[in-house]
Amino acid sequence: MSEIVGRLSALRQLMREKGISATIIPSTDPHASEYVSDYWKERAWISGFTGSAGTVVVTQEEAGLWTDSRYFLQAEQQLVGSEITLFKDGVLTTPSISTWLAQVLKPQSKVSINPLLFSVSMVESLRNQLTDNGLTLLTQYDLIVRLWENRPVLPIDAISLYPNQYSGKSTQEKLAVIRKEMEKQKADHYLITALDEIAWLFNIRGKDVEYNPVAIAYAAIDAKTATLFVNPQKISLNVADTLSDEGVKVEPYNAVFEYVNHLHVGEKIWIDKAKTNYALFQEIPAHCQIIVAQSPAFYLKSIKNEIELNGTREAMIKDGVALIRFFMWLEQEVHSGELSELSIADRLRNFRAEQSLFQGESFGTIAGYQEHGAIVHYSASEKTNATLRPEGFLLLDSGAQYLDGTTDITRTVALGALSEQQQKDFTLVLKGHIALAKAKFPASTRGSQLDILARKALWDLGMNYGHGTGHGVGHYLSVHEGPQSIRMDENPTTLVPGMVISNEPGLYRAGQYGIRTENLVTVVEGETTEFGVFYQFETLTLCPIDIKAIDLALLTDEEKIWLNEYHWKVFSNLSPRLSQSEQEWLRLKCNPV
Repeated sequence: MSEIVGRLSALRQLMREKGISATIIPSTDPHASEYVSDYWKERAWISGFTGSAGTVVVTQEEAGLWTDSRYFLQAEQQLVGSEITLFKDGVLTTPSISTWLAQVLKPQSKVSINPLLFSVSMVESLRNQLTDNGLTLLTQYDLIVRLWENRPVLPIDAISLYPNQYSGKSTQEKLAVIRKEMEKQKADHYLITALDEIAWLFNIRGKDVEYNPVAIAYAAIDAKTATLFVNPQKISLNVADTLSDEGVKVEPYNAVFEYVNHLHVGEKIWIDKAKTNYALFQEIPAHCQIIVAQSPAFYLKSIKNEIELNGTREAMIKDGVALIRFFMWLEQEVHSGELSELSIADRLRNFRAEQSLFQGESFGTIAGYQEHGAIVHYSASEKTNATLRPEGFLLLDSGAQYLDGTTDITRTVALGALSEQQQKDFTLVLKGHIALAKAKFPASTRGSQLDILARKALWDLGMNYGHGTGHGVGHYLSVHEGPQSIRMDENPTTLVPGMVISNEPGLYRAGQYGIRTENLVTVVEGETTEFGVFYQFETLTLCPIDIKAIDLALLTDEEKIWLNEYHWKVFSNLSPRLSQSEQEWLRLKCNPV
């Protein structure tokens, strides 16, 4: 950790030169991305903490990392010797960043941020909080760029076109819908900064962010023209010609700043403050009117058309076949003593790679054996890599990118005999999963209204889990997308047919084991009664749930019926693509309970 200490020291020296008392370094990029290109991983570089979420704050005397419950254990391990203190977000006793800064800094002290890495909403909120505490926010410095030697370069991998046979709609069709939304808002221009929205709208895919098939770009739309701002090296003649035919012109990546700065007097530009970075926002001339509203592409992208849904169903079958072959292999080999968290993740990827249209993983596989399963977003390394034994729980959270869909599945499997507590915990999580999967709900229902279904069996016994129950999933795009979610936090977005979302309750006993059961579901129409329209979920994921881990005495007859019907669906969909021995293995795993 001497390297991290040295970086902090160099940063503090630069801060002193500029009269800065504190610097805030987030995890994001100029596009408000959850997962970012290596070039933008400033927080990881300054702290050594590699989780996907977290914020580092450095003062002349102290440093802290704020992250959520998914990463508490990982952060504790990675911050050892760094002189950085862990602040546990979401814990009542944890101060906010602004509160902490008010406690450790003198009044009128200057707090600096890199405006490229903060959205307009984040800056406005942070400025208000700091001002209330007598501090001043500076938004003109990128300090890390002065210090980070041998920094990775921005990727220049070529952009590919995403065929309509998978997307279901052409770029022209999507632009027409966007322009109708612009007319409603009376907007002359619409600025797009989110990478997955740009990929969806222009039917392009890239390789700029690990696991996420997106390209680093901005975009702008007016009544007649759509402009893609991207490194020209990434655009082949074929791609350029196709985009041109769809009404899209290509400009250099940073030309977006000039585009915004040269807007005419009285023109109205639509931005999403939650996604537009503050550096770009500052370029909008004062003579323009800014329309602030959620990006229309954000919502439109979340509602999958029939071609996208059918592609996702096909991707689930292929993924299920790969998982069956993997779990058969795991069951046969776990007694060898030669399997590890890293080696099984590699083997799973190989099984998936055998499937048609496979493009890679949708995120880094989380293979958590025993106590590692209690680390929600655990990532095995050579240092932590555990050897599997025929005992206890293995939590395996993984996913794949296929041209026709994105998958995300978690299975917790018993590698040997389990204790009564382990079986009880597993079953309580399963009860929550089934309750949500069986839900029927009226139109205009929000995810926060359904979250209790997944938690009630745990809450009844004074237990809980710290993460959300469901996140949206893209179509050969980001494995995490919005605006829909199922979680305790309020989210005004209602669930509508076509949305794909995860169902993943869990339970984690630190130092012992973790349990999570995750399927992807899509919202479908249920029935219309005198009381209105009702929706329900169609479960998309196809892989058996470990019957050996269940305490059947805790399941109701209705829950057993759901499990048996789900297992029949798994078997009937996967068996035609399996060998006879694989079918027999799967038949045993899908036996009625």
